[in-house]
Amino acid sequence: MMNPHASTIIITSLIMGPLLTISSDHWILAWMGLEISTLAITPLIAKQHHPRAIEAATKYFLTQAAASTLILASSITNAWQTGQWDITQMSNTPSCVILTTALAIKLGLAPFHFWLPEVLQGATTMTAMILTTWQKLAPLSLLLMTAQSMNTPLTVTLGLTSIIIGGWGGLNQTQLRKIMAFSSIAHLGWMITILTLSPKLMMLTFYTYAIMTSTMFLMIKLLETNKVSMMMTSWTKLPMLNATMMLILMSLAGLPPLTGFMPKWLIIQELSKQHMYFTATTMVIMSMLSLFFYLRTSYQATITLPPNSTNSTQQWRHKPHQSFYLTPMIMLSTTLLPIVPTLLTII
Repeated sequence: MMNPHASTIIITSLIMGPLLTISSDHWILAWMGLEISTLAITPLIAKQHHPRAIEAATKYFLTQAAASTLILASSITNAWQTGQWDITQMSNTPSCVILTTALAIKLGLAPFHFWLPEVLQGATTMTAMILTTWQKLAPLSLLLMTAQSMNTPLTVTLGLTSIIIGGWGGLNQTQLRKIMAFSSIAHLGWMITILTLSPKLMMLTFYTYAIMTSTMFLMIKLLETNKVSMMMTSWTKLPMLNATMMLILMSLAGLPPLTGFMPKWLIIQELSKQHMYFTATTMVIMSMLSLFFYLRTSYQATITLPPNSTNSTQQWRHKPHQSFYLTPMIMLSTTLLPIVPTLLTII
């Protein structure tokens, strides 16, 4: 167990780090927020005192430190050339390329994604949830603030590569956390593709992704499953929750009429307006790869039953579970599609 005082400091730093980055307009303050966030999450990854957890924490720290160094280098180069430390005044082209690379490393975008599946596999389920949702907020906010300076062909290339790698990499995975890691890479690909064309749509995509991913991780935590093969036996623990998991997975895949279809529909619509038909078609086709492993996980969780030596299909002795917080999240993860007309007036 972690010292309560240390836990308080870590959780406070974990909250304050991204908030400092989001609210700052100076590169030094934004960099400080990123560093606070990195230093806060590293002990949470390593708290299991297992060799794999220590390895994951080391990989995460080294990767994030290298990316932060590149961010500092890009901001110094831009200030040297233009005299501006303002985040929104990133006008130097080499600085923009370095910054895009650094933020891609921080987010885990392909081809800088190699650390993400390994780190999630070494972390606990709840820490993995924080890594794939809250920890993405600060780098994405920097991308949002510098969107007007970003190179569109570069961001689209990173996005398409991430969608392809995210789908391809998840095909042969048996660990649920690694599957969620490649799912995260693919979703980040959709976000980075639309970044320069519609920043508001990118943030909408992130919010829906964060809701669906958090719901999925909370379900994995509640069912106490780590592998796809364990999904078969989880049916006897909480049948209704297991059935609902299929809906969340289909929402992550972007199937209508679920929430996950909403951002993908709007992104394809925006790309079509910009006459980027090849990009839109490639994204839709490559999403079929992700759909395959979502369907495979759903099949294992809801359709396949394990060999049973008893006459009862359910466990007669259940552990008490407090899952009241899951109900609103499941509703948000599956039923937000009807609000699209309202969102179109905003975006």
